[in-house]
Amino acid sequence: MLLYLLISIPFFLLALVIHEYAHGWVANKLGDSTARHSGRLTFNPMAHIDPVGTVILPLFLLLLHSPVVFGWAKPVPVNFSRLKNPKEDMFWVAIAGPGANFIAALFFALLIKIPFVAGIGILRLIFTQLLVMNVALAVFNLLPVPPLDGSRIMFSVLPNNLAYRYIKLEPYGMFILIALLWLGIMNSVIWPVISVLIKILGVSL
Repeated sequence: MLLYLLISIPFFLLALVIHEYAHGWVANKLGDSTARHSGRLTFNPMAHIDPVGTVILPLFLLLLHSPVVFGWAKPVPVNFSRLKNPKEDMFWVAIAGPGANFIAALFFALLIKIPFVAGIGILRLIFTQLLVMNVALAVFNLLPVPPLDGSRIMFSVLPNNLAYRYIKLEPYGMFILIALLWLGIMNSVIWPVISVLIKILGVSL
């Protein structure tokens, strides 16, 4: 367990940094520099750590022997009113995090296929762990439950009247998320999706 913890946490932090940096970078490109001015447009993991999503939840999952560790970072601040097209651009800001994780996963999948890497057990282990962390983080954050990215995506594509009703769920989002995890959504929904995506990338666990 200790060895798995030592291996998993740095890779998990790297996946989170990729995720949050992408949010801030896209928001900055679309007109909102809040993340840049608040020091969040950085690859320094300390700027993105959330006590619950980055520390407590991953440790809890490790203690439960979860097949994969996932969670979230401190959300990158975005002032949607500063975006060029606030509701439409919210989609691109939200999808940027999971999208960056999927791109990173593809990169690590390609590295694993290099014969030199495949022949060295420790390298294959590292890149496989990085691939799994990035896919898991992307899939988890696409759940349409506030404060996850999936809820922002849903808000941006729903008609205005439904979108503003939907966003009223945000104060209850954390409770909904905890309930879903308690009911076994990790094993019944998230992990099967992660497994399929990893197979599509041509990597066997």
